[in-house]
Order: sequence, then C-alpha cells, then structure tokens
Amino acid sequence: MKTLRIALGSDHAGYPVKKEVALFLTQQGQNIHDFGTYSPESVDYPDFAHPLAVAVEKGEYDLGLLFCGSGNGVNITANKHKGIRSALCWLPEIATLARQHNNANVCAIPARYVTPKQAIDIVEAFIRANFEEGRHVARVAKIE
Repeated sequence: MKTLRIALGSDHAGYPVKKEVALFLTQQGQNIHDFGTYSPESVDYPDFAHPLAVAVEKGEYDLGLLFCGSGNGVNITANKHKGIRSALCWLPEIATLARQHNNANVCAIPARYVTPKQAIDIVEAFIRANFEEGRHVARVAKIE
C-alpha cells in the first residue's frame, strides 16, 4: 500500500470504528491526522466533517475518511465543499468504484452498520484504488 496523507474524522457513533482504522493505518505506515472526535461522548458531526473537508480540499491531505452512525451526515457535510467528492461506502467494492469511476477523495463509512474489520477492508480498498480517468474524466468534470 502506498504511503498517503490521510485525514480522519468522526462523530461519537463513528469514534470506535475510526479508532480501529487509525490503529491499522498507523501500523501500515500511513501518515494520518485525526480531526476528532476523541471519545464516544455525543457531538455534532459537522464540527469534524467540515475541517476535514477543508483540509482535503486545500491539498493538505491526499484522502479523507469520515465515520458516523449511518455515514450519511458526514457524507452530506463533506460534499458541501467544492472539490470534495465524498462517497458513502459500506462494501470494499463500493469504495473501489468510488475511487476508480468518481475520483472520490473522501470515504464516508456507516460505523453502526459495519464491523471494524469490514471498515478496514473498505479503507484498504479505497486507498489501493486509483482513478481510471478515460471516460470518467468528463463525467467527474460535470460534477464541478
């Protein structure tokens, strides 16, 4: 797996899974930054998704990983930012296609619906995949 600068963020529901993913990524030698939250105490997901999206948008990080209960809240929040293409991924195959076809730069994971092992598999697929370009370039350009 290539070494990347990866931003992580979550709300309280996503915190336990994010913690496991962060440990895995660190063990793999990835350069990670955790935008929070840092505990399972109730918080508002936009407070963590917005700063992560800004940092990815500015190019400070190659990719972002967001975790919340359904994945929807952080996904919607991240996609409010120009230049962010956040994909809700609940299977490794979805994560791969999000990178290959949509050039996704943020992966939103529904932490209440996947195990930590499944989340790690999703993250690995997201990180390993590359944008295929070709016919997808024009489609992705239309998003902007």
